[in-house]
Amino acid sequence: MPLFRVTVKQSKNANGIRVEKGMSVEVVTLTMSNPLTTNGGQAVVDAFYRIYGIDAKKAGILSTVYLDVVKIG
Repeated sequence: MPLFRVTVKQSKNANGIRVEKGMSVEVVTLTMSNPLTTNGGQAVVDAFYRIYGIDAKKAGILSTVYLDVVKIG
């Protein structure tokens, strides 16, 4: 099961949610696919909610413009 680190590349303030550059989460997936493109990025949304209590989908950061995805395991 691959492990990915997803890190915010640039700060953003949208829909009352503030996301800071450098915030990161680790996501375990069942496939080798990018977790942003798999299942609508739900694993990434869940991880950001679990760690920071923010809704990444509502903040509008579920793209490679705002997030850097690196396979670490």
